Amino acid sequence: MMSKALLVVDMQELTVGKNHAKIFDYPVDFLDKVNTAIGNTDADIVIYIRNLMKNNLINKLAPFKCFEGTKEAELVAELKVVSNNVFEKYEGNAFSNTELISFLKKEKITEIEVIGVDGGGCVALTALGALECGFKVTLNTSYIGTVFEKQRDKYYQKLQEKGAVIL
Repeated sequence: MMSKALLVVDMQELTVGKNHAKIFDYPVDFLDKVNTAIGNTDADIVIYIRNLMKNNLINKLAPFKCFEGTKEAELVAELKVVSNNVFEKYEGNAFSNTELISFLKKEKITEIEVIGVDGGGCVALTALGALECGFKVTLNTSYIGTVFEKQRDKYYQKLQEKGAVIL
């Protein structure tokens, strides 16, 4: 029997909160759409992924910051949170976190649906990582926010070539 996980990627104050970084300009109703997806999912497990930056000199000079323990790093307050399954990542691909992989294997997950932000970055990179780890992958574009459209198109082509389902 297949077990499915819904990965909700980078729905944090920095990216979709009321005071989000200006580079992240998603539609006003995007958070509502993601909440609907979470509420209606057929997944066995919902997992939240938070993107963090290492607190080093280079990142301290970045135009926006997302360090552990800051408001920007928190899941956005209005997000529908239905589990305590929260994993951090320090790069685009959530599967760079070996604890996430171990958790999914322990839960016998075989299929991953990825939603959140950004379709031209972390969502696509996480989907590629899931494929490389042997998971069946689905991306539902209704629940994926994208500001990096050129990168999204390139990644989506690669994802389809590798067997991902893009709805």
